[in-house]
Amino acid sequence: MTEYRLAILDDYQQVAGDYAPWDSLLDDGIKVSVFSAPFVSEEQAVAALAPFDAIVAMRERTRFPQSVLDSLPNLKLLVTTGMANAAIDLEAASDRGIVVCGTGGSPAAAPELTWALLLAFARNLPVEENSLRAGEWQTGVGFELEGKTLGIVGLGRIGKRIAGYAKAFGMDVLAWSQNLTADAARAAGARLVGKEELFSEADIVTLHLRLSERTEGIVGSEELRLLGPDGLLVNTARGPLVDEAALIRALEEGWIRGAALDVFDEEPLPAGHALLHSPRTVLTPHVGYVTHESYRKFYGEAFEDVKAWLAGEPVRVLNG
Repeated sequence: MTEYRLAILDDYQQVAGDYAPWDSLLDDGIKVSVFSAPFVSEEQAVAALAPFDAIVAMRERTRFPQSVLDSLPNLKLLVTTGMANAAIDLEAASDRGIVVCGTGGSPAAAPELTWALLLAFARNLPVEENSLRAGEWQTGVGFELEGKTLGIVGLGRIGKRIAGYAKAFGMDVLAWSQNLTADAARAAGARLVGKEELFSEADIVTLHLRLSERTEGIVGSEELRLLGPDGLLVNTARGPLVDEAALIRALEEGWIRGAALDVFDEEPLPAGHALLHSPRTVLTPHVGYVTHESYRKFYGEAFEDVKAWLAGEPVRVLNG
C-alpha cells in the first residue's frame, strides 16, 4: 500500500475531527497531521508542508501562490473548502500536476452574519453589552432599519439573500456591480443604479463581490466620502475590496458613520492594528462561514475529495 501524508490546515478551533472521520484514513495508508496555528510567513508554510502529499486548506487562511506550490515537491492533491479560492494559483497547480478540489458550503452562513453585524451596529449592541456588564444602563441611541436605503455591491448568491432580508425589514434596496442588469436586480427586489449613485443614496452599503484584480480596492476614498457621515459600510466578503488605509482615515475623520467588518487585508488581524482602535466599528474575526452547518459541509466534502482522489476518480476538481 502506498503511504501518503495529509495536512489539515488552519483548524483554529481544533474541530476538524468533529466533522469528518479523518482517523479512518489510516486504513488507506494516509497519516493525517492537523495544524491549528496560522503560518506567519510563506517560508514557514513551505518548511512545514514540504513533506506532505495532500493538503486540506480552510478557505484563504493559507495562501498557495506559484512560489509556494513550486516549493512543495510532494504535493499531489490540494483541497480547498468552497468552490473558489483566490489564494490558490490554479494555473501553477496545473503546471505542477497538482489536483485542486473544492467543496460545497452553507448558503446561509455568510448572509446571516452580514445581517447580524448590521443589526449589531444599528443598535449599538457591543457597546451596550459591555456597558451593562460594567454596571451602566442605556449609554447610547440606536437607529432603525425600516425606511432606510440599503446599497448592495454585488448581487450574486449572497447579495440576493441580503436583498430579501432588507425587504423583510422594510428597506429600499439599491444594487450595483459591473455586469448587473436591471432585470436581474429587479428579480431580486432591488433597483439597479450606478456605483456613484449607490454610495450617495444608501444609508448602509454592504459588499458581496468576489475578490479579483478587477474588484480589489473597488471601495476607496471617493466612495467612502460619497457614503457620507451618516453612512455605514458592511464588509463580510473580502478585506481587500476596500482600501484599508482610506477606511481607517474615514473612521478617524468622520467621513462615514461607521463600519461593520468580518474581513481584513491581513488575517488574523495583528495585535495593535489601527482598525482595532478605530471609532464606531463592529468587528468579528472572519466568522461568516464558521458554523456547524458550514463545517459539516466543508470538512465532510473535503474528506470525500481525499477518498475520491485515492480511488483515482477525483471530484469537484477546480483546475480541470
